[in-house]
Amino acid sequence: MKKKGLIVLFAVIAVIGVICGLIAGSYNGLVEQRESVETAQSAISTQLQRRADLIPNFVATVKGYSDYEQSTYTAVTEARAKVNGAATATEQAEASAELDKAISVWVNAVTEAYPDLKANEQYTALQDELAGTENRIAVARKDYNEAAKEYNVAVKRFPKNIIAGMFGFTAVDYFEAQAGTESVPQVSFD
Repeated sequence: MKKKGLIVLFAVIAVIGVICGLIAGSYNGLVEQRESVETAQSAISTQLQRRADLIPNFVATVKGYSDYEQSTYTAVTEARAKVNGAATATEQAEASAELDKAISVWVNAVTEAYPDLKANEQYTALQDELAGTENRIAVARKDYNEAAKEYNVAVKRFPKNIIAGMFGFTAVDYFEAQAGTESVPQVSFD
């Protein structure tokens, strides 16, 4: 009888060990996926900061050629400050959309008002640099959304959703374009 009791005890301990191992594995997997999401969001922040850092160089180059409209420059500067202050993916999306619009209006206004500026090597190099940065931002946003999807699926899929609920893992927001960003800003000199 003693042998049978020991076998049952070992079986119970083995089952508890397997359950603990599954919980620990699920928890660690969720931690890793959450870190991937945070890393991807950081990559977006880095690229947005890179773009924001390029703007003063762009402004200095253009200043050498023109006296541009102060309100347009102010809009770019304020939008840049919002990007630097954004903490969440949603805040970053809103601030980035505002900066995109401000830059587009400003660049179009300046290049149309001062066509000889388009031929300036510094201006062209900075414009290429901004375009490259925009591509990097797009890739970083895509990578973030992929990491967010993978994490969100893990948080919602059974049985990990039980572990996620126990340890406070919640779904994250996707990086989405703001309404109206699909249309090209109109520049008018009226």
